[in-house]
Amino acid sequence: MTQPPGPAYPEPQYPGAPQYPGTPQYSGTPPYPGAATPGPQYPGTGTPPPAYPSAAAPPPQYPTTAPAYPDTAPRYPTAPAHPGASGAAPQDPAAPPRPAPFVPPQPAAAPDDLDYRHQGSRIHVAAHQRGADATAIGRLAVQIPGFLVSLAVVTAIARTLFAWPVAWLIILAWLASGALVFHRPAERVFARRVLKLRPPLERERARLEPIWREVTARAGVEAHTYELMVENSEDLNAVAAAGHLVGVTTYALNEVPTSNLAAVLAHELGHHAGGHSWAGLLGYWYSLPGRMAWALIRRLALAALWIAGLFSTGAFVILALFMGIFLVAGMLTIPYITIPLLVGPYLLAYAGRRGELRADQHAAALGFAPKLAEVLHHFQYQEDTAKAHAAATGQQLKEPGALARLLSTHPGNYERLRALEPYLAPNR
Repeated sequence: MTQPPGPAYPEPQYPGAPQYPGTPQYSGTPPYPGAATPGPQYPGTGTPPPAYPSAAAPPPQYPTTAPAYPDTAPRYPTAPAHPGASGAAPQDPAAPPRPAPFVPPQPAAAPDDLDYRHQGSRIHVAAHQRGADATAIGRLAVQIPGFLVSLAVVTAIARTLFAWPVAWLIILAWLASGALVFHRPAERVFARRVLKLRPPLERERARLEPIWREVTARAGVEAHTYELMVENSEDLNAVAAAGHLVGVTTYALNEVPTSNLAAVLAHELGHHAGGHSWAGLLGYWYSLPGRMAWALIRRLALAALWIAGLFSTGAFVILALFMGIFLVAGMLTIPYITIPLLVGPYLLAYAGRRGELRADQHAAALGFAPKLAEVLHHFQYQEDTAKAHAAATGQQLKEPGALARLLSTHPGNYERLRALEPYLAPNR
């Protein structure tokens, strides 16, 4: 759900969107507590959240949480009193005064405006704690051609380097390796090394776990089924990965009111409940050898064309023609493999967009539609701000083309808001 921040400008008006009371100033990405430039302001603690969908209600604002840090001079703890002394240890009058012990500053907490109506107790037990909806099944189906190519690559490498008994063991081990998607120690390594996630600190866990328990209570699932993690980032974002991982950024954790953070977490839970996370990672893993082989072949082909062009233009044209004929012959010989490989990225992107809409619907069904809409309006406001600033400064933002939009894994904010409208009706 990451959206790039942008510079400030007067907010455009659009029907049904909550109105921002002011123009938040951005300088790069939204700052952490203690940064020199505050991010967009949410209402302060104790202020009731804006009513949705009234157009008069302002969108969520991020609080200014820059604590007053002490000076940068080194601080040392005061020496303890000598045993048996009635007071503090005597100090040499000629010595400089000892500074007070350094107390690390704590960032101000974002407003806690979530209705913890269930206090962590499930209101029901979901029929399926997790599953695989049409989006997850579609992801796996699209990856079948890539899986077959990867299987051929692994088999060829294993057979070239080893005899058949050892080669079969390597092939079977690769086929069984997909189970690591659900293996918690392997997931933790994947989270740390690839996703750059870490376990939450005690202060972060104390804020995050009650919100997560409320979300899972409404969904009827076990909170401990999933593992909460944190990413050091100044973006408002969260992620659902592998079989049990749910990560949030420090910005979302420290700056966003609990009701909006709960809506974001309910969206990520929707990815897990629908099987989008494990299906996407499983398909990626089993198609990885094929993609690596294709990347190597493409690099070798480009290198060969470059070398041929150094000798003569004719050699370059002949080699390019030969490569084109070979590619067309492959498409005609095994079209059930080559054609799906060519259109696969577009189908996967479409499945990703459908998955985002389904995760939004999951969050809306749990009662978080208004708060999720506030987050989406915030994202759209950032985009509009960036466009207006570029226009005011004479810059030209490069708009994505048709093919780039087809390869996008997230639908537009307005498309997601339109999908949420049935859940925002006053009679719901």
